[in-house]
Amino acid sequence: MSGKLRLGVNIDHVATVRNARGSAYPDPIRAAKIAEDAGADGITAHLREDRRHISDADIEGLMAVLTKPLNFEMAATDEMQKIALRHRPHAVCIVPEKREERTTEGGLEVAREENRLAHFIAPLREAGCRVSIFIAADARQIEAAHRIGAQVIELHTGAYCDFHADGHFAQRDAELERLREMAAYGHSLGLEVHAGHGLTYETVQPVAAFPEVMELNIGHFIIGEAIFRGLDPAIREMRRLMDEARG
Repeated sequence: MSGKLRLGVNIDHVATVRNARGSAYPDPIRAAKIAEDAGADGITAHLREDRRHISDADIEGLMAVLTKPLNFEMAATDEMQKIALRHRPHAVCIVPEKREERTTEGGLEVAREENRLAHFIAPLREAGCRVSIFIAADARQIEAAHRIGAQVIELHTGAYCDFHADGHFAQRDAELERLREMAAYGHSLGLEVHAGHGLTYETVQPVAAFPEVMELNIGHFIIGEAIFRGLDPAIREMRRLMDEARG
């Protein structure tokens, strides 16, 4: 569990702003390059089935120019599997996806779909991609992710962040403790543990302090903060807070 806590910067919502006008700007590939220079250890992009933000062309462009690893978030569909196998990104993170949701609302239900997901991720692993499963902090789901052959789990921090934002501090602290316990449990099974969703400057440090967590993936807050302070400074401040918590 030694080494620096990695920061994956999610650039989806640069594409959201671009797509609001159907223009060519702001360019998420330009954002990814700025993120690399500002201290990101990787870039995360979610190619949704409805292409509401990141496009197929964005994935092509990212694969062509990035010097840091791409974490390709995707639903467990045949279409997305084909795209991942064509590009062979460093990592693929399997996430739940519903067209009507505004953002990813919870973790993947692995335990109920164990057989299908085991067959789904096998070709991705064979192609050399590190397979991550985005799940709630729940022992049953972690055990299922381990059984199907995932190398990585990403714990969903959204509930913890929502409780904090709503001022429900007892529930926030209980969710944080659950995340702490499940990070340790996932690590004990030999899984690499990541975390993400909804993290802000206010909420990042308690999660960053978990020694078993090797990577945080953060996007929406950083892109929002970049409106006020610029993308490079917004990323550097997140990096500083993470390092301070870990140090």
